[in-house]
Amino acid sequence: MHHIADTADAVTDLAARLGSLASIGLDTEFLRERTYRAELCLIQVSAGPDAVCVDPIAVSDLGALAGPLTAGGIVKVMHASRQDLEVLLPAVGLVRPVFDTQIAAALAGFAAQIGYAELTRRLLGIELPKAHTRTDWSRRPLSPEQIEYARDDVRHLVPLQLVLEERLEKLGRRAWLAEELEGLADAGALATDPEEAWRRVKGLRGLDASREGLARGLAAWRERRAVERNRPRGWILDDSVLRELIVRVPRSRAALEAIAEMPEGVVRHCGEELLACIAAANVPEPAPALEGRERPDPGKSALVKKLGALVQEIAAELEISPEVLATRRDLERVAEGGRDIAALRGWRRAVLGEKLLGAM
Repeated sequence: MHHIADTADAVTDLAARLGSLASIGLDTEFLRERTYRAELCLIQVSAGPDAVCVDPIAVSDLGALAGPLTAGGIVKVMHASRQDLEVLLPAVGLVRPVFDTQIAAALAGFAAQIGYAELTRRLLGIELPKAHTRTDWSRRPLSPEQIEYARDDVRHLVPLQLVLEERLEKLGRRAWLAEELEGLADAGALATDPEEAWRRVKGLRGLDASREGLARGLAAWRERRAVERNRPRGWILDDSVLRELIVRVPRSRAALEAIAEMPEGVVRHCGEELLACIAAANVPEPAPALEGRERPDPGKSALVKKLGALVQEIAAELEISPEVLATRRDLERVAEGGRDIAALRGWRRAVLGEKLLGAM
């Protein structure tokens, strides 16, 4: 089997070979530093004992791969798969079903974000080279060393799957994994809803209602413009400038220009659109003063600490990383009375959630 498929016939031949396999390893290389949508540069697939790199720059139509990559009877074994699934979605459709070795490893007691190379070393005793971790995969031609490095990214995935499945079976956690992997089968979760984009901006907690509406509107405007222009959202408007707009609520071009980090080009080309977003939010004039950072509620802090100790205790009993069970934000939301929280659903509710609620 050739190590790189860079013609339509080669991709079609590879797809036919994949169709007869029960599990295949899958990974991608992509760039997104200069664009909103990631540029797919390489697809690596393990087919039995071998591994092949598909060149989507040389072969723009990847329709032949859609069959095996979306076929329900072929398990696609990936590591930390979410970004790869997002990148592959417009090229071949929703890749499914997926076995994510990072998720499986976390449930088997490894670090929650363990890397592929470290997992391969610990489970298979194989050391992987790191020479091309910062390669620009959009440049051609690819060297033999680059191709071999890329093939290494998938050739050990199916063996890792087999070892992890055995471990999870012994631990009685196969159902846990099935539940975790369900979230990867939702195509809607792979895209950012512009109306929810404001939640990705750090430093916006504790806004009053009108400013929360302003944050939602400005972030949605930025997200849509980034999609239309295919540019990183930070190139459209930096987070720091976005926060200043929300805090200061400028209502004129002069007020926009007075924001120190506001680029002149943004005011010149987008000033009226920004002012329209601000006007639509109906923030009272003058805008209400924002309170300083809230002092921690001693009662809430004590409760979160108590819940955290419980998580640590249960994680130690299960020999699993605490963050796999619940994050600090999860515990804060439980302490605030929230109930639609991952720690209170599914398998986590059985091993942790009921005890958290009992501790309340």
